[in-house]
Amino acid sequence: MVGDVHGHLAELTRALHAAGLVDADGDWCGGDAELWFLGDFVDRGPDGIGVIEFVMRLAEQSGGQVDALIGNHEVLLLGMHRFGDRNVPGAPTPRSFARSWLLNGGLRSDQDRLTDAHIGWLTTRRVLTEVDGHLLMHSDTLAYLEWGTTIDEVNQAVRDVLESDDLDHWWECWRKMTTRYAFRGPDGAEVAAELLDVLGGHEVVHGHSVIADQLGVAPEEIDGPLRYADGKVLAVDAGLYSGGPCLVVQLVADQ
Repeated sequence: MVGDVHGHLAELTRALHAAGLVDADGDWCGGDAELWFLGDFVDRGPDGIGVIEFVMRLAEQSGGQVDALIGNHEVLLLGMHRFGDRNVPGAPTPRSFARSWLLNGGLRSDQDRLTDAHIGWLTTRRVLTEVDGHLLMHSDTLAYLEWGTTIDEVNQAVRDVLESDDLDHWWECWRKMTTRYAFRGPDGAEVAAELLDVLGGHEVVHGHSVIADQLGVAPEEIDGPLRYADGKVLAVDAGLYSGGPCLVVQLVADQ
């Protein structure tokens, strides 16, 4: 399991090599191991497209043992490509994908290198999946339930948005996936349990929200994932773009 990479291809490659999943040339050597990325390949780091191409190559080399969810920054990247600086209709203040893309670390080099192959691969990624009892999601939010009450319904609803030319729906998709912290606080365990009751699984695993922010420490101090909400939630984003490590987290299968 790998959280938000944000363009840091070299750090990702080193972490996967240390975990025995890629060889010295960056090729898959993980055998029948299953590796999931939780999204946010791009923005804030030097080579978002390189990360996308690397993960696409690993997925092909592994025969499907490697896969990825789509994160909010992929929606932002694609929205910028599709809609640019078109203002969102009816917004109370001027809003556009171009403006949000720039504010959130968008790199022109990623836009310039984005191809139809990248777009086709990204738009067919899921936003939710369950693996051995673990409910994988990019964002620590309940907004996914606004698209449906099953994993398949949510994934299909988001795919329909990303295959459309409806700026309003795209913007709502981006907005929902930027929300966070649903499982923090005294009610976090109860909220997580309710989500798991609807979608399935025994544990939520998410990226998006940086562990160091939750703990109030520097990213450099993080050395592993954070389990919280009475053990029902596992956060795996160690803030690679802000100096934290690239975590490769092994999940234990549901017994």
